[in-house]
Amino acid sequence: MVVTDPRYELPRDLEGYGEHSLNPQWPNNAKICLSFLLNYEEGGERTVLNGDAHSEPYLWEKGASSTFITGARHISAESEYEYGSRAGAWRLLRLFKEMDWKFTSWAVAQAMEKNPSFAKACVRDGHEIAAHGLRWLDIGEMTIEQEKDYIKENALSLERTTGVFPKGYFYGRASPNIRALYPEVMKKMGKKLLYSSESCFNDDVPYWLDLPWEKDLKDEEKEGLLVIPYNYDCNDGKFYMSPGFTGTTYLDYLKGTFDMLYREGCNGSPKLMNIPMHSRIMGKPGRSEDLRKFMLYVKEKGGDDVWVAKREEIAEHFKSKFPYTPGHLAPGHPYGLGN
Repeated sequence: MVVTDPRYELPRDLEGYGEHSLNPQWPNNAKICLSFLLNYEEGGERTVLNGDAHSEPYLWEKGASSTFITGARHISAESEYEYGSRAGAWRLLRLFKEMDWKFTSWAVAQAMEKNPSFAKACVRDGHEIAAHGLRWLDIGEMTIEQEKDYIKENALSLERTTGVFPKGYFYGRASPNIRALYPEVMKKMGKKLLYSSESCFNDDVPYWLDLPWEKDLKDEEKEGLLVIPYNYDCNDGKFYMSPGFTGTTYLDYLKGTFDMLYREGCNGSPKLMNIPMHSRIMGKPGRSEDLRKFMLYVKEKGGDDVWVAKREEIAEHFKSKFPYTPGHLAPGHPYGLGN
């Protein structure tokens, strides 16, 4: 049974910034911000070798159409995930080095532990390490105390492997509590948390949330939670979903998304575009080539009007321009009433 604790529940807001959104004032007057995100999960997924009931049926080339037998290894699924860590991840690292761009890695701790050379290469090349779970598992049935331990060990494991303590998080396979629980765990650990992207697909620009466990503090003692929205519509996982992407439709969709948001930025309303990737999916040669074509398209069309940034950079910028004000998405923008 999924555990829901009212101490960590956050209300819905169906209004947000409203008709005119918010101008996030990107650096150098950029018209759009691009955030590339590498979901690194290979080695942290379900497998009998880790004591799970079966191998991982989700997000690989054949996927759930294959037969998964309880208690038995699915060596094709295991091998597919291994492609991501052995080949795909390195191809993407080379591609970003070619473009001189940085990504944020949604990093599963156990996956990084099992490929420390890649973990260290990410840090060496200036990419961000953010928390994506201790393993790539659903954690909704954990007790609050179990989840606290899980969150803490996730962050500490990433620090041990990479030398960097994560400043942001997106679990994906999360509990209803994690949005407000994660920052509480970080605060008790004495660690700096910059942002959350957990289960937030509801806007094109960052915003603040009040934390329920801070409600009895004085306003000047509250820290709030900065949310940097994420998305699934540009996610390469849709290559394995129906209706999903083919190589051609993927490239066209990324271009269309960029064109729309870039035009809005030129008209005074800059936005954030997310490009989520997976080593075993986008790391395949044909898909990497389409990603490269998109990158070149951005460079040619947007030039200096495009800010390609890591999540931690976006968070630092937004906090400097729009410091937390309790009860507000951003200063001057109180929460809507559509809860």
